[in-house]
Amino acid sequence: MRIDDFRRSANVEDDREASASRGVPGGAGGLGVGVVVVVTLIGWYLGIDPNVLLNGAQQVLGGGSSEQSSPAPPVTAGTPNDPTGQFVAAILGDTEDRWTEIFAAAGRTYHAPKLRLFSGSEPTPCAFAHAAMGPFYCPRDQRVYLDTSFFDDLQNKFGACSSSKACQFSEAYVVAHEVGHHVQNELGVLPRVTQAQQAASSQAEANQLQVRVELQADCLAGVWANRAQQKHNFLDPGDVDQALQTATAIGDDRLQKEMQGYVVPDSFTHGSAEQRKRWFTTGLTGGSVAGCDTFSAPQL
Repeated sequence: MRIDDFRRSANVEDDREASASRGVPGGAGGLGVGVVVVVTLIGWYLGIDPNVLLNGAQQVLGGGSSEQSSPAPPVTAGTPNDPTGQFVAAILGDTEDRWTEIFAAAGRTYHAPKLRLFSGSEPTPCAFAHAAMGPFYCPRDQRVYLDTSFFDDLQNKFGACSSSKACQFSEAYVVAHEVGHHVQNELGVLPRVTQAQQAASSQAEANQLQVRVELQADCLAGVWANRAQQKHNFLDPGDVDQALQTATAIGDDRLQKEMQGYVVPDSFTHGSAEQRKRWFTTGLTGGSVAGCDTFSAPQL
């Protein structure tokens, strides 16, 4: 993929150096670090507000409040100078431009999120972020949190792409998926889903709503890629195949099979490999927000 024409966003908060020196707190608000890692592995990667998972763990373990959250430390936003920071800033910048256009066409105003880069761990208003959680969006402060070591995981841990160059569009998909959660927040989808989850009669029902949220974010990532391709013609042969391979690699069914040897569909929070691949493709080929209505789809 080629991103020379992408505008670099100034909404990147680079806290990698400072966060790397902080380390991970021992108590974690009543949950040991080992439990936090296990819980986040269950929900693994590309998510929203990991505090939801941690709350569930506290209930199972009989504990009190979930892992303590706190405001993210103040960091001046700007555009990083290193290659990884520049790449993230380029993808974020183009999502800002494309979503601004899409919202304007609908008579709305798009308010861009901040993206916080960290290394290892980072306090957030949603939960204390750990690298094991993977990227996530926190609606409480409208930030995307990203430990860029996840990009290495795509290639080395999941085999989602064959090389660092081949991984670039997959990495762009990761950023665009999290921005997709912010788009959902801007459209009022996330507050409505939160209310519906609170009223759900079972954990399986609440999980199903979360799956629809995640699949819609996959679809919205595809919408961004569609619009960016129309604007920049930035994709190279094989890029889409790599992104689809990534969507497949992080499906709940595949991750559960690899981690525990069996699959429990009622516990899915992100969708199966086939679902993630299909909804990303829906956005990529159609380029329409209306086509991403996972909540009205009878079959996901």
